[in-house]
Amino acid sequence: MSQASTIPSSIAPYANLPSANSKLFEAKAKKGITFDAIAKAIGKDEVWVAAAFYGQAKFTEEDSRKYHWWPNRGLGPMPPTDPVIYRLYDSVLVYGTAIKAIIHEKFGDGIMSMIDCKVTVERKPDPKGDRAVLTFGGKFLPYAKW
Repeated sequence: MSQASTIPSSIAPYANLPSANSKLFEAKAKKGITFDAIAKAIGKDEVWVAAAFYGQAKFTEEDSRKYHWWPNRGLGPMPPTDPVIYRLYDSVLVYGTAIKAIIHEKFGDGIMSMIDCKVTVERKPDPKGDRAVLTFGGKFLPYAKW
């Protein structure tokens, strides 16, 4: 499934992206390729590539200086209005406290880093309907004692 070759730069999530990012989306749409195909071609992870298109991925220091570009991370309006992003937000509201308790039981007092984190998205067949399996492999960071 591909998107239109002209990106509606006046609406979310494209409205606040630099024009270079809109050009990336337009080129992707014109070629009819996926983030995964781009990732394989450049030797990166598909989630990193998608994050780069949205201006949120971390580039090398050299590339950041060369292109005068720094990531703009963030969610946008709260609560989110996009249905997929809202369901992710909703999942943290519903299961966040339980997940936090399990992390504390297994690791101790600390957090799961989203700075040092690998994210994967997989499709898993299921008789009741295919499942989207999201994995957040974040580094555990214990709170400092002081």
